[in-house]
Amino acid sequence: MTRTYAGTIDLLRQAGLRPTRQRVGLSYLLFHAGDRHVTADQLHGEADKAGLKVSLATVYNTLHQLSDAGLLSEVVVEPGRSYFDTNIAGHHHFFNVDTGELADIPSDAVAVPALPSPPDGTVIEQVSIIVRVRQES
Repeated sequence: MTRTYAGTIDLLRQAGLRPTRQRVGLSYLLFHAGDRHVTADQLHGEADKAGLKVSLATVYNTLHQLSDAGLLSEVVVEPGRSYFDTNIAGHHHFFNVDTGELADIPSDAVAVPALPSPPDGTVIEQVSIIVRVRQES
């Protein structure tokens, strides 16, 4: 989905977020060209190239605000390493441990025949599978 700046402002308002200069700029970079996976460092670099002067802390804060608002999902591939996914529909991922690339797997391409019962007082909200791959030797 291609978004304009006006569309990005509308998206933020509909999610209950105030469209600050930083949020609009970072959200535009995230959402203007369709689904993608991005790290905070990658988005910070893109912002710098686009002339949007924001700190890395602001990028992290904005990514978490967008996630909390339901506009992004955070994919933790290993401790301390997260990607933010603009595709919020249920799906799974391939993670290439050699290249760091994260790629979507359609939800209907993975079958989970049985799940354990959740702890008392809880329900299963989502099942998210990360398949780790590496380059062939």
